[in-house]
Amino acid sequence: MSSPAAAHAPPPKTSPASGPDTSTDPDSLDAAARLTVVPARHPWRWVATAVVALLTAMAVNALVTNPAWDWPTVGQYLFAPSILRAVGLTLQLTVLGIVLGFVLGTLLALMRLSHNPLLRGVSWTYIWIFRSVPLILQLLFWFNLALLYRAITFGIPFGPAFFAVGTMDLISPLTAAVLGLALHQAAYAAEVVRSGFLSVDPGQLEAAAALGIPRLRQFRRILLPQAMRTILPTAGNELIGLVKGTSVVYIMALSELFYQVQVIYTRNGRVIPLLLVAAIWYLALTTVMSIAQFYVERHYGRGASRVLPPTPIQRLRASISAASAGLGRGRSEA
Repeated sequence: MSSPAAAHAPPPKTSPASGPDTSTDPDSLDAAARLTVVPARHPWRWVATAVVALLTAMAVNALVTNPAWDWPTVGQYLFAPSILRAVGLTLQLTVLGIVLGFVLGTLLALMRLSHNPLLRGVSWTYIWIFRSVPLILQLLFWFNLALLYRAITFGIPFGPAFFAVGTMDLISPLTAAVLGLALHQAAYAAEVVRSGFLSVDPGQLEAAAALGIPRLRQFRRILLPQAMRTILPTAGNELIGLVKGTSVVYIMALSELFYQVQVIYTRNGRVIPLLLVAAIWYLALTTVMSIAQFYVERHYGRGASRVLPPTPIQRLRASISAASAGLGRGRSEA
């Protein structure tokens, strides 16, 4: 039996903001069912898609049907032994240039961030000079270093020399090319690395120092992983640019890819197909490096985002699954 107080209790109040509960109201459900849902239409998106598809089809048709491209000659020289050796030399110059350049660039970046005015001044001067002088002039300077110094001596600074080596014997054309590429790349790498270090909040390093974490561990576990998120996109561009920049060493008669292509088309007169061979190889090399850059960026982005971007294989699988689901719905509706 209920008490008199419960019998005369006021009805529960509803909040004006929320209003009455209509989730189970039959009239509200019927009104929601009678609503017509009109999907958003994007006519200009379809127009742009049609225009791009038409231009793409025209470009592919011009590549396939124009006999001036001479695709049989392209297939003949694409994997020729001389071309493959030239590609190997291009890769060798790229790897040496990027490794030595970024090692030296990291040291220059740390010097720029140092509290020592002499180190800051030397680093700034180096970056200023090597970013101002064109790469082709730097390569010619190192290639003709023997005109300035007949021999390079090793000994006590400003003191007696123990032995000397002829500059022509010490600096070959390949060595001069690596020096020119690495020293030029170091100037740009220094600014790339410095921007990455500056992007990290200094308060994190101050907190780590307050906790007694050693400086090397601060650099390895706190500074570097966060700085890499800023460094990698620009560093990837520098790496891809260096692959193409190795073509400048043709002035030193090194048989890299572009020089070897020139030698071949000078001999047989097939200029366009041989240039296309070089373009295909450069495109293949930069594509591989772009894919590697994506996975490295994805690795260092684990702590910055909750959900990592899908890989190209994951995107392909999702597209295939969506297409299969669409076909299944179409068959069921039919």
